[in-house]
Amino acid sequence: MDVRFPKVGEGADSGKVVSVLVKVGDTISAGQTILELESEKAIAPIPSPAGGKITAISVKEGDTISVGAVLLSLEGSEGAAAPAAKAPAPKAAAAPRAARAAVVDDDDDDFTPAAAEDDGPVPAASPYVRKVARELGIPLSRVRGSGSGGRVVIEDLARYVGKLEAKVARAGKYAEGPQGLSFPLVNQDFAVFGPVTSEPLTQLRKVISARMVENKVTLPHVTQFADADMSGIEALRAQFKAAYEKAGAKLTPTPFLIKALVDTLQKHPRFNASLQEVAETLIIKHYYHIGIAVDTDAGLLVPVLRDADKKSLLQISKELSEIAAQARDRKLSPESMKGGSFTVSNQGAIGGAHFTPIINKPEVAILGLGKTSLKPVVTAEGKIEARPILPLTISYDHRVIDGGSAARFTVDLVQAIEKFPAAAAKL
Repeated sequence: MDVRFPKVGEGADSGKVVSVLVKVGDTISAGQTILELESEKAIAPIPSPAGGKITAISVKEGDTISVGAVLLSLEGSEGAAAPAAKAPAPKAAAAPRAARAAVVDDDDDDFTPAAAEDDGPVPAASPYVRKVARELGIPLSRVRGSGSGGRVVIEDLARYVGKLEAKVARAGKYAEGPQGLSFPLVNQDFAVFGPVTSEPLTQLRKVISARMVENKVTLPHVTQFADADMSGIEALRAQFKAAYEKAGAKLTPTPFLIKALVDTLQKHPRFNASLQEVAETLIIKHYYHIGIAVDTDAGLLVPVLRDADKKSLLQISKELSEIAAQARDRKLSPESMKGGSFTVSNQGAIGGAHFTPIINKPEVAILGLGKTSLKPVVTAEGKIEARPILPLTISYDHRVIDGGSAARFTVDLVQAIEKFPAAAAKL
């Protein structure tokens, strides 16, 4: 049998081979990892669906592959699909890979109801039709058969794929840009102006590029600026630093800021939400999964700190160190970067002041943190003192959040930072 690259998750239709962990002649078992693939923003292990002896390997490190690509060939495999039939595939077999993930309409005569599950009852079909459907990645339970007793024939499969192609084509026109906008691509020989070097974009950089353009173009960004006095938090850090180190945690300002952020989100639930654009519904989230933007050599990664509202300052401190290390070592799983409700981008360790972070869609707001530095502040008594001041910014989706709401959120966040309760820091 040929082992093909499966769909490993939503949106993960292609990837770059990072390492091949087997060689020709090896005998492997079902579930054994055969290669590692850089897909989306994570490096994922790809297991073999069956065991057997490897007779050929069709990929090498550095190859970019898509769903359905042959990875290797096995002989003597158990639980494998039957050998491919020699008969020529119908026109349906040439359908683009993207078509397989298309959503079908409930009222389309060629499809079963959308509520039907992929693992539901499988209609009758010939071995050849089953083989073609399997190679195309189409669950037969979603195809309405026109044969005797609802039997699926090859014409049904071809008609199904044709419908998918049409739907993908319509979706593609919309995806060109808001209101049908299109943009020219840069294709210029810069070497005519002077010496240059070139380097190919990594798979991660391509993903980041596509996401940033989509987020920036499709969301109406507005950014609110503020400064917060970190005197109270710095005093608490000095007081509890040694105790946290004994407990195995480094007490940085970030855990304090996350706790203050969660308290503020609980008072302003629209900031912890997502806009369901198709249904035109605002989804208010009652969980607080905070995305933490991590700067790595490979590019920006955003692992998620889950249930931040239920964790102590010590737990948050430990978990932040763990996920930051995993991000820099590229050991994050795709699941660890999904499900965030709000994102924090902290440039404090690098430097800089206010900046305008891009919202991490489908979230509706993001917090940007700069470097805390000593600045002159006029106190309530009219004195001028040097205080540690944190520059912060809130970028928000103006479709969901108005300026007044953003201003109130920012004021409450600053207050939560400046009046951070000492009891929350105690072990």
